[in-house]
Amino acid sequence: MTQARISTFTSDNARMKFLAVYTRAFDRLWPADHRSLDIPTSFGNTRVYRSGRSDGVPFVLLPGAGGNALGWHRHVARWGQVRPVIAIDPVGEPGHSTPDKAMSDGRDLAHWLDEVLAALDVDRAHLVGCSYGGWVALQHALHTPGRAATITLLDPAGFGRITKRFLLWVVMGGLAGLTPRPLRRRAARWLRNATLLDDDLMGLALVSTSFRRRLPSPPPLTDEELRRVAVPTLALLGERSQMYDAAQVAARIRALMPAAHAEVVPGAGHDLQVHSPELVTERTAAFAAGVETAA
Repeated sequence: MTQARISTFTSDNARMKFLAVYTRAFDRLWPADHRSLDIPTSFGNTRVYRSGRSDGVPFVLLPGAGGNALGWHRHVARWGQVRPVIAIDPVGEPGHSTPDKAMSDGRDLAHWLDEVLAALDVDRAHLVGCSYGGWVALQHALHTPGRAATITLLDPAGFGRITKRFLLWVVMGGLAGLTPRPLRRRAARWLRNATLLDDDLMGLALVSTSFRRRLPSPPPLTDEELRRVAVPTLALLGERSQMYDAAQVAARIRALMPAAHAEVVPGAGHDLQVHSPELVTERTAAFAAGVETAA
């Protein structure tokens, strides 16, 4: 068995260059009323950003693989109008967090997230996870249950093995991100990749190439695991998801998860968080509010 390793930048200079670009973009795009906190955990220090209201059950935001808090910049101001918002730079992803212990599986990620929430005195949270972050939210519900009031999944990982088609889409998107802006914008249409249109995220992606990500790949969730997730769950899936057949995944979620609602978003791909930001923002806020009202 290969020993798990710690994610890292190729050099201190590469990390400093990345953080300089990240900080400039974050300061420009994030609400001014936020607070930055560094939370010690068993797996390293975790940077979180708190913004929004001081009262209510918070949204806790978990980005996809290779992502960080900045990916939520379209949503955080609107969500912050109705409840607290906690955006996380996960340990093991490029950001301000500093890992010092490798993560081997979903159980490790669940315990890391639970430590973060415990340190923040968050007893109840609405977890919102994009892609890999959705898988992390489900791992938290499976291995450290009790804190999640709801889970919102945005084209989540863990519903099938990673295919060559998906990997090719990721690689082609990465290559397109290195091209001049006009060509990158044309590639966004060819690849159905709306992220290529976001100049801020693309600027960050360019300086992320020096990051070596070493987190566990998400194995497919079993039927038994999905049946165990009793937390009210909203799954938003891109109709043209490059990761899987969205209609089949939606049907499986409806059949197996006792408190889940699945919706296929027309025209969206795997990056529906960027493709359909208004829909994601409104559906997520309405779902959390509806569950609280019904409780």
